[in-house]
Amino acid sequence: MTAELITIGDEILIGQIVNTNAVFLSKSLNRIGIEVIQITSVSDQPDTIKKALDEARQRADVLLLTGGLGPTNDDVTKHTLTEYFSDTLVWYPDILEHIETMFAKYVPTPISDSNREQALLPKHARIFKNSIGTASGMWFEAEDVVVISMPGVPYEMKALMEESVLPALQEKFETPHIYHKTIMTYGLGESVIAERIADWEAQLPAHIKLAYLPSLGRVRLRLSTKGPDATVLEAQVNEVVAQLRPLIEDIYYGEEEDQPIEVLIGKRLVEKNQTLAIAESCTGGALSSRITAKAGASAFFLGSSITYATVSKTQLLGVDAALIAEKGVVSGPVAEAMALGVQQALGADYALATTGNAGPTALEGKAPVGTVFIGLATPTGVESFEFTMGKNRERVIQKSVNKAFELLFKVLHR
Repeated sequence: MTAELITIGDEILIGQIVNTNAVFLSKSLNRIGIEVIQITSVSDQPDTIKKALDEARQRADVLLLTGGLGPTNDDVTKHTLTEYFSDTLVWYPDILEHIETMFAKYVPTPISDSNREQALLPKHARIFKNSIGTASGMWFEAEDVVVISMPGVPYEMKALMEESVLPALQEKFETPHIYHKTIMTYGLGESVIAERIADWEAQLPAHIKLAYLPSLGRVRLRLSTKGPDATVLEAQVNEVVAQLRPLIEDIYYGEEEDQPIEVLIGKRLVEKNQTLAIAESCTGGALSSRITAKAGASAFFLGSSITYATVSKTQLLGVDAALIAEKGVVSGPVAEAMALGVQQALGADYALATTGNAGPTALEGKAPVGTVFIGLATPTGVESFEFTMGKNRERVIQKSVNKAFELLFKVLHR
């Protein structure tokens, strides 16, 4: 069972927004055994949309469209699909009532005719009411291909998928089970890992595929397989993972998809009933942002201090000005003092601190661009680590964040 995603909107093609809908849709379909084989983005032009439909229907069993269902003139998807499937628009009284109720409850401006016309929908389509918006989902079928149209607003699309589309797809199709297990590693590049596990990889069963997914300072190893029995698939993957673990024990950080290292750190701190504080200079809040991106961080994260300027390091963290003058603001002793300062100020068990030169030029002191020091305070002491992260500012910051989490993770699992 295969699917193609078609995202409609000029705003995607000109780079004004990122197509996050495709990520969610791909994961959701994969979860119920439907394989996404292509993702296409097209403009808000009826002919372009029709051409995309013609081509996609030759490739996939299910087409999911997002975008172009709003009440304004540039939203053409509904009319295009109605014409494409030789249908006609009719009023759906229950949808109209829903739209009017939403305006009465939540919208301060009066409802317009264009808003009401969102209750004009294709007569022969299956309609999915949008519980949190006014643009309904639509399900068409022709020549054994299902075409589903949903709004492009991410939270509305997600609600429609979970409440209506996924259950409808599972009811209509009998799909195989798709099973993934992702091994997270930190500290080695993909080529080095590939050499280390070459013999193991060569012995993988034919139906289990391995993919290397590198990013800054880390590599994910994803094992994928599919078949009729989910229990059998999981057992087979777990067996080969057990053979892999001894080969990567020193760089292994977890096995759960969608469980990044900062989430694993949080779980470990909660298990130990311990807390974390952060002081950031060159990373500018990126560490703290990653920690608080997932719900539940308040159970272990006490807070952070973004001490970007030198004066803030002395005033807020109590770093000795004489130490900065002697060692330089980008140095191991200053990173340690920052970690101790925020640890003591917030009463945390652990503290991370970053200070470095992310570039593009060396503005303060003599530290070359890409030089980063990470301080780590624990209940028993403090230490610092020096790294050279390259010359691209964004990469320096993200690599520093990943390395800081790697250091903390190691300490928490000693």
